[in-house]
Amino acid sequence: MGSSSPSSVSSVLLSFLCFFLYVLDLSNAQSSSPVFACDVAANPSLAAYGFCNTVLKIEYRVADLVARLTLQEKIGFLVSKANGVTRLGIPTYEWWSEALHGVSYVGPGTHFSGQVPGATSFPQVILTAASFNVSLFQAIGKVVSTEARAMYNVGLAGLTYWSPNVNIFRDPRWGRGQETPGEDPLLASKYASGYVKGLQETDGGDPNRLKVAACCKHYTAYDVDNWKGVERYSFNAVVTQQDMDDTYQPPFKSCVVDGNVASVMCSYNQVNGKPTCADPDLLSGVIRGEWKLNGYIVSDCDSVDVLYKNQHYTKTPAEAAAVSILAGLDLNCGSFLGQHTEEAVKAGLVNVTAIDKAITNNFLTLMRLGFFDGDPKKLMYGGLGPKDVCTTSNQELAAEAARQGIVLLKNNGCLPLSPTSTKTLAVIGPNANVTKTMIGNYEGTPCKYTTPLQGLAGTVSTTYLPGCSNVACAVADIAGATKLAATADVTVLVIGADQSIEAESRDRVDLNLPGQQSKLVTEVAKAAKGPVLLVIMSGGGFDITFAKNDPKIAGILWVGYPGEAGGIAIADVIFGRYNPSGRLPMTWYPQSYVEKVPMTNMNMRPDKANDYPGRSYRFYAGETIYAFGDGLSYTKFSHTLVKAPHLVSLRLEENHVCRSSECQSLDAIGPHCENAVSGGGSAFEVQIKVRNGGEREGIHTVFLFTTPPDVHGSPRKHLLGFEKVRLGKMEEAVVRFKVAVCKDLSVVDEVGKRKIGLGKHLLHVGDLKHSLSIRI
Repeated sequence: MGSSSPSSVSSVLLSFLCFFLYVLDLSNAQSSSPVFACDVAANPSLAAYGFCNTVLKIEYRVADLVARLTLQEKIGFLVSKANGVTRLGIPTYEWWSEALHGVSYVGPGTHFSGQVPGATSFPQVILTAASFNVSLFQAIGKVVSTEARAMYNVGLAGLTYWSPNVNIFRDPRWGRGQETPGEDPLLASKYASGYVKGLQETDGGDPNRLKVAACCKHYTAYDVDNWKGVERYSFNAVVTQQDMDDTYQPPFKSCVVDGNVASVMCSYNQVNGKPTCADPDLLSGVIRGEWKLNGYIVSDCDSVDVLYKNQHYTKTPAEAAAVSILAGLDLNCGSFLGQHTEEAVKAGLVNVTAIDKAITNNFLTLMRLGFFDGDPKKLMYGGLGPKDVCTTSNQELAAEAARQGIVLLKNNGCLPLSPTSTKTLAVIGPNANVTKTMIGNYEGTPCKYTTPLQGLAGTVSTTYLPGCSNVACAVADIAGATKLAATADVTVLVIGADQSIEAESRDRVDLNLPGQQSKLVTEVAKAAKGPVLLVIMSGGGFDITFAKNDPKIAGILWVGYPGEAGGIAIADVIFGRYNPSGRLPMTWYPQSYVEKVPMTNMNMRPDKANDYPGRSYRFYAGETIYAFGDGLSYTKFSHTLVKAPHLVSLRLEENHVCRSSECQSLDAIGPHCENAVSGGGSAFEVQIKVRNGGEREGIHTVFLFTTPPDVHGSPRKHLLGFEKVRLGKMEEAVVRFKVAVCKDLSVVDEVGKRKIGLGKHLLHVGDLKHSLSIRI
């Protein structure tokens, strides 16, 4: 054979490459169809089955399907990789997909390809929560579900998403606090129902139809992953009924009652000696009984296996299968129920009726999603596809969410920077030019990244040095960093954490900045020619007392894990294109707090006898680095009380026990609650005039707190409501709160009942305080 010229070799390679791409495109096209049942067009005989008849009520269709299945087939629908039944035209379905803050590649139900290489990656939840903007929570959910449906239509995603995480961020060391909406039950509840509605609600508004199915997790009192050898798989959370009902349960209740969520996931841990996935009181009793869940209960992955193997709660795998199903579990993430349920039936530990009940709940959810309605491309969301993922407007919402969440913690007047007078900017720190760090965990491939460095360099001339090779910062390049800072007009230090510091299965042991980060910050501040700005990227808080008190550090921003557009948002805030309005959704404690408080103590309330200080702004009265709700603006807002009652009289029935004896509190239900306010009715209005007294437009979060009478171990204060208001310079507006007397002003007593304290209640808005008396 003669030798070929370079040009002919190139043309052969080019032809081969074109052919390869053509084949790849064909394979993409072949895999680009969604998974669905009742494909009557391909198999007309399926039209005879009742479960494929879309005219019938969903309940009848599900009953028809369950009646056609053998025991083995039924058991196949108890697990997350649900076996198909070819004879009935039902394909295999993978239940496990995730969408914590964007469509995720975690979980086998979803993946990215050449067709859809990425999806919009919003800020990690803790930063979105800092916006205190319920309409934003819902808007993000709506975008995520649209992108999920678009990916489903080309065979890249499922319809069931095991998000959001609505656990309370109880301890600052928790590695998964970043996934949650923070420490406050009201904020967590509002986030939970808002995000769920955004994910689930269809454009038609039918509550029995689902765009995608959300899942609130991890039920319940789950917030220890791996701390000093204590692991979530064996941890027994000892929780009082009072803490359960006023702290841990409210976000889950809101998911189900207010959000109409399609699923709740039970957790790995035990609560008071019982695995949550095998506790009939928690599952059948509360979720399905009291709250009336319209959907299915799923286990955390392999948690039925965990309660048998790690917790030794049952003697055999068959007993573990039976006790979980009988408790109210419908679906097992993993394969355990698929392997051991038939044995449990044969041993008489569980009957087929209980299995029918479980798979009925699963099928009802799939029916509501349209899974049994034939080709999805002919249904409501059939027109969605790759063009609807990573749209310009979706990516702008990701940037806007980050802007709204960023919290300004310190400003000595240096911020915002002037883009014209700032000639040189030194950007230093291990998180200054990161990409993946910005999207936290339970992430997906983003549309694109804008790093902090890229965002800042887009505005002014910058020089850059990482300062440390990673956030662990075992060795810091102090000499290089100080040299850079000494020549710049302004220095921005971007520091903090990433998933190597705080993550699932990784709790922190202290609240100090990792490695030599503190030294890097201090030395740079000493050497800097101009002001130093500290940007902290993290889920949890740090003890940064040294920086708070350092006069050379002119400003401090907490930016959470700000998502794919983090750099855009950080630059917009620093250069004043956006006036910061985020507020901390959790307390930042000093290091001394975690030195004395074990992470495993679940008690929210202080215990003076044992020198236990309590947890969260609601119960902890000690020193903080920054408090819940802290956050500054570039303008100045003031509050004036316009309207609020001084007295609320509760009218008791003639034979009420408190008419003849002195009571400190009353039940927060009953006729006295219905006519609590003068003129009749159960609520009153608080009106607050908010004034922007500064020279620039700003958005302000108005918090309404209350301090109840000191009865039943009541909170020092707790959040009744929050509202966002946008005001131009020197503009004012009236913000209104509707306060339901018995719902909003009550507290949970020692046995979990809601009581309304008699006597003085103090309402707080900023520095404003208003005394209100409740009497009989």
